[in-house]
Amino acid sequence: MVQKYQSPVRIYKYPFEIVMAAYQKRFPTCKMIPVFLGSDIIHEVKSEDGAIHDVERRCRLNIDAPYLLKKIAGVDHVVFIQKNCLDRRNRTLKIFAHNESFSSRIIINEICTYTVHKENSDWTCFEQEASLDIKSFFGFENTVEKIAMKQYTHNIKKGKEVIEYYINELISEGVTHIPRWTPAVPSCSATPDQPCLLESGVGTRSGSSQDSGVRTRSSSVCSTGSQHSQGSLVLGATAASITPQDSPTGEMTVASEDKLDADYIERFLGHLTPVQESQLVQLRQLLQKTHKGKIPKDAHILRFLRARDFNFEKAREMLVHSLAWRKLHNIDHLLHTYTPPEVLTKYYTGGWHFSDKDGRPLYVLRLGLMDVKGLMKAVGEENLLKHVLWVNEEGLRRASEATKQRGHPVSACTCIVDLEGLSMRHLWRPGIRALLRIIEIVEANYPETMGRLLIVRAPRVFPVLWTLVSPFIDENTSKKFMIYGGNDYQGPGGLVDFIDKKYIPDFLGGECYCDVPEGAMVPKSLYKEEFTDWSPDEPPLTVSNSPYTTTFVIKDYPNEVLMNVPQRGCVITWDFDILKGDVTFTVFRCKSVLNKETYEHPHHVGGQVVSTQYIDKSMQVGPDLSIVEPPHICRDGDSVQGSHVASTPGSYILQWKHFDSSKASFEFSLSTHKSKVMYYTELLPSEVFRGSMSSLQSSTSGFSSLSIGTSQSGQSMRKH
Repeated sequence: MVQKYQSPVRIYKYPFEIVMAAYQKRFPTCKMIPVFLGSDIIHEVKSEDGAIHDVERRCRLNIDAPYLLKKIAGVDHVVFIQKNCLDRRNRTLKIFAHNESFSSRIIINEICTYTVHKENSDWTCFEQEASLDIKSFFGFENTVEKIAMKQYTHNIKKGKEVIEYYINELISEGVTHIPRWTPAVPSCSATPDQPCLLESGVGTRSGSSQDSGVRTRSSSVCSTGSQHSQGSLVLGATAASITPQDSPTGEMTVASEDKLDADYIERFLGHLTPVQESQLVQLRQLLQKTHKGKIPKDAHILRFLRARDFNFEKAREMLVHSLAWRKLHNIDHLLHTYTPPEVLTKYYTGGWHFSDKDGRPLYVLRLGLMDVKGLMKAVGEENLLKHVLWVNEEGLRRASEATKQRGHPVSACTCIVDLEGLSMRHLWRPGIRALLRIIEIVEANYPETMGRLLIVRAPRVFPVLWTLVSPFIDENTSKKFMIYGGNDYQGPGGLVDFIDKKYIPDFLGGECYCDVPEGAMVPKSLYKEEFTDWSPDEPPLTVSNSPYTTTFVIKDYPNEVLMNVPQRGCVITWDFDILKGDVTFTVFRCKSVLNKETYEHPHHVGGQVVSTQYIDKSMQVGPDLSIVEPPHICRDGDSVQGSHVASTPGSYILQWKHFDSSKASFEFSLSTHKSKVMYYTELLPSEVFRGSMSSLQSSTSGFSSLSIGTSQSGQSMRKH
């Protein structure tokens, strides 16, 4: 398996020339980079005007590996080939590195890039990406992979220290400005070991007229390309985000709209290891490809990575399913569209109450006083679930606001659950079933949003409730629970350890008034007939009526949707998510008009309809069908939106067909011959079209704000 690393954008808040000078001061030797044993130039090219300088080197590196492994491999060091491409005209440095030693067994590639910040020409951006592919290594593949990743992350951290050290050294020496390269440079001869001072420009030393000393230091900019380059996988010297002392505290800088800045990560998301940063950047980039348009906030993506211990594939799968769930139930707009029913406003015993000592929003739930049965019979499971989701969405919003206001990342909430009054009446079976369903949905779609759960005044009946619900709570979440019986929550080790005394609710012995409803028995006059009869065979909870349809696409049985277009200019739109497996998506036009009742052929499995077909085996492309949107492969997790403007009226068929990726890649696959698709289609009349594909909308459209673009390009799908 190929291990990949992708850095966020790291920003030097210094000009490119200063950064290059600091970068160059590490060579030819650097006590802070002991793994570098030496190098030899094998190729060098320099333009006549000195703007372009390319150098290729063979570098010898000492790898920190066990003695036994070095003995078996028969080497004391390894060799890497490295190429530096310095472009002074455009102020860029690109560094390419790959291993020469054991290249038939291990493939290591790295690309590092220095560029000028797009919004501030006096700042410098640094990015790096690397890959490690171990084919075979004497049976020590896992050991070598662990050694490589450990050394790589260590070198990245070390690289930050190196760059910071030399930038500070330059400043202490008085080098505050180095002129940019200009084409009007007198010609002079130079060797790799004796750089041309005129080409490099002259640095300035504050309060000194000793030009020769300044030239010696600043001339390093000219020879950057001829010295050994960064390549942190090789040498471990990455650029760091270094803020001058006079810059604003907590300043956020984003290099571009689709890239993450390391300063931003530290300020708004928290400290991450280099590997964790890489997983976040890669998952974000993947979502930008598969979910065109709006993607989740970075803090939201990070929660899913943390929930799966930064296992990229598990986090991706969890997040993709959650995004489809949010689209299905229109969760993105819940805060703006949902208003709690009056009965919940009065009898639901929960509410927000200041924050804890870490700045997390604090939610107080007086569960022991809640009439669960009365609420269920008055509003039903669906409304109760929607209310809980609304509370969770509000928690995310408050955490985001706290991050902006407090100057440090706040990613979760704290909850106090007061169980005084809890009794066997709370263990009512339909209520427990609804609670388990709520826990399941929240765990799947709001991971790592619970910073701490403080359960106070737990009665004797609590262990019974805990036995029922604990199997449904994620292990990482359950570790954040603190349970207090009786009055144990008071005093040291209790609430005061987590919440300022002035904010402890009055009903828990504090002095702060807490405006959370005390609750009461819901009057039976508020019960609704449709919620009073409970059946153990009720269908699963749904949040709202959704326009989306979920279906399985089985091998040899595609799922098809027939749309009869009445006139030229009508627009067929589609919005679908691949929940499982891979499919090909195609749009056909039938040369004869099809009648839905006559030509519909549902496919049944286990007595249930899993797909519908209109194209039978006798129909062929050419005589009977024409392809108006060519087949496009859609992968597991893709979110696809598109449209087709009908050039002629007639019957159009949208087809999702199972795609066997194992055959395409010649690999053995354990996947089943069944895919799962959630889709919504709509036919817009020609008068809705206003001449711009971006204006295609309908008052009844179910398109999600999470995915407003298309995952495809070219002629297979057009954006709308």
